[in-house]
Amino acid sequence: MSPSSFTVLRRRSLRRPAVILLVIFAILFLGQSTLRDLGFDAQHSTRIAFKYAAGAGGRGAETVTRMVWATRTVTRDPLPTRLPPPQPKRKSNLPKNMPNAKDESHTYHPSGLLLVNPRAAHPIPALIRTAEAAWALKLARASTTLRQAAAEYTRRHGRLPPRGFDAWWGYVRARQVRLPDEYDQIERDLGPFYGVRGGELRAVQRGWEAHVDSYTLGKDMADGRDAYGEAYADEESESLDTDTDADGARKDRLRMLNFTLPADPAVRLELATGGFQLIELLREVEAELPPFRAVFSPHDNPNVGLDYELRQQALEAARKGTYIDTTHPPPQKHAGWLSACPPFSRAWRDFNDGKTPPPPKSFVHDALLAADPCHHPTLLRSHGAYLAHGAGPAPYRTLVPQFSYSVTPLHADVRVALPLNWVPDGIPNEGRPPPLGLAWAERVDARLQWRGSNTGIWHASDGRWREAHRIRLAALGAGVGSVNVSVLDPGEDGRGARPVGPALPVLRARLVPVLFDVAFAGNPMNCEPAQCDVLERMFEWRKGHDLKTAARYKYVIDVDGNGWSSRFKRLMNSGSLIFKATTYPEWFTDRLAPWVHYVPIQNSYTDLMDALVFFRAHDKAAARIAAAGREWSRRYWRREDMVAYMYRLFLEYARVMSTDRDAMSFEMWPDEREDAARERALMARWDRKGEEQEDE
Repeated sequence: MSPSSFTVLRRRSLRRPAVILLVIFAILFLGQSTLRDLGFDAQHSTRIAFKYAAGAGGRGAETVTRMVWATRTVTRDPLPTRLPPPQPKRKSNLPKNMPNAKDESHTYHPSGLLLVNPRAAHPIPALIRTAEAAWALKLARASTTLRQAAAEYTRRHGRLPPRGFDAWWGYVRARQVRLPDEYDQIERDLGPFYGVRGGELRAVQRGWEAHVDSYTLGKDMADGRDAYGEAYADEESESLDTDTDADGARKDRLRMLNFTLPADPAVRLELATGGFQLIELLREVEAELPPFRAVFSPHDNPNVGLDYELRQQALEAARKGTYIDTTHPPPQKHAGWLSACPPFSRAWRDFNDGKTPPPPKSFVHDALLAADPCHHPTLLRSHGAYLAHGAGPAPYRTLVPQFSYSVTPLHADVRVALPLNWVPDGIPNEGRPPPLGLAWAERVDARLQWRGSNTGIWHASDGRWREAHRIRLAALGAGVGSVNVSVLDPGEDGRGARPVGPALPVLRARLVPVLFDVAFAGNPMNCEPAQCDVLERMFEWRKGHDLKTAARYKYVIDVDGNGWSSRFKRLMNSGSLIFKATTYPEWFTDRLAPWVHYVPIQNSYTDLMDALVFFRAHDKAAARIAAAGREWSRRYWRREDMVAYMYRLFLEYARVMSTDRDAMSFEMWPDEREDAARERALMARWDRKGEEQEDE
């Protein structure tokens, strides 16, 4: 070692005592907490105030402020006199998408879920407040005049309203239909068809009338020609409706024009029931409907496979005012369900990934996104609508205008407001308004109620029915699963005054009987004989609940069956707080507010216990949503509201199928001074029609 190197080392050794003395001096004069604060970057810290109420021992309320850092928590409380022994460093089991500890807010994920940050307040109060504010804004901005409604239509959709929009507006005003602008679901369903020439769509529709198991509703022209101006030939179609004048001339009324239903009369009539209900629903407005022909599927499920690439091409063409080349469609896809999803969506990334880490606790903040398998590919492995078809069907290579009773986000069918199982504002055959005279405080059972059959999928020996949505719900109610479950602390008030904290482990066997009265009713169905036996052994099959028994429950869950749930209207009438899990967006999606009128639940049910525990701890919040849901059903889901939806849907459909769409559009008259008088005249027409119907 050179002399110079030795000198350097000697100088460094002499510095060590000085450094030690400096540290001791800092501890004595600056204080422990100040020194600790200096060890971290203040830009990555935040202060959280924890307020503790007075304890049982008489200790007064106090507030303790803690400093939260990005890597650890440092308190300003005195250090303990005896430190615990050092613990070995453990690998974190938190998922990568866990919200950062420094952030006191939850994460609103683009998949429609709110990811819970344990360091933030319980999220449900905030979800309710946000939803109530959005609902109030939607009500406040609703159009009140025809001119406003026409302008809002053009702003939203980039085109003029359809011809007949003024008469439709008169019906809306005369029948007090609320939220007259909220029909975006029609645009989502019909929008792509504007990228195809009307003549080509007519050819597709004509050919589709021969599709097996379908019926065609429509209206002919007054001179006997069909909706496309062609001479009507009876021998080319079969009709269940022989509604003609005495001299044999056809009436220009809404009719069932054609069908390809089974030959058995009973089966045929059963499958055609939905069509006849729609005809009856629209009797009041049929004279105002333009001629059209619409093919319907009579089944619960949709069947027009969606091709994402084709849909996007059509939407882009429609936006530009051009048309796609239907003679050169996109190449045939062989990706099944994934063909309906954007190429960079989570479904493409995670479809075959069955070992993804468990996500943090989460709740639904956007019900439309939460129902979409493109954002939540686990739906493809856990819902009968998708499980029944394995990897999924091949998508259609052309846009097919078919109407269906229920539609998933992965289908291209056009959904309708079907009055099947619709009930008026009251309990049938009881003569009393719901909920059978029981006020919220009189409902004695705070468990979550559900009774239903094992529909939703065919139960075959080689099928994956054990993962289907109703099977999983019944298993949850039976306490099947892991020994422990984790539940968020609901808190002691509804204001979210303290952090929700990590989920608390609870024995499933203790929690399930207290929270759930969920079971299959009747006997196994939709199953092979051997699988029916398996189902009978797996579950306790209980009796169904009549309306009087069901009225005792504060909380009820609604889930899909073979298709959409047709009991939702009745449940919303009941006065219970409705929890709902679905993958079927319905016609009223834009007119209903989750967290205001009902509680949205993920199809995985991973948030069900947390939501139920919260509302059982916050009875006033539960009662408020239950009452709002009941009022929504009474004011926003009347027969008139379904008529208004179908009326506008067929106005839009008749235009998109026209070879001259401009001629099928509505333009406001230029002189605004005429508005009031014209609107009064439009409303008066519907008042007279209503009086005429009452006389009949």
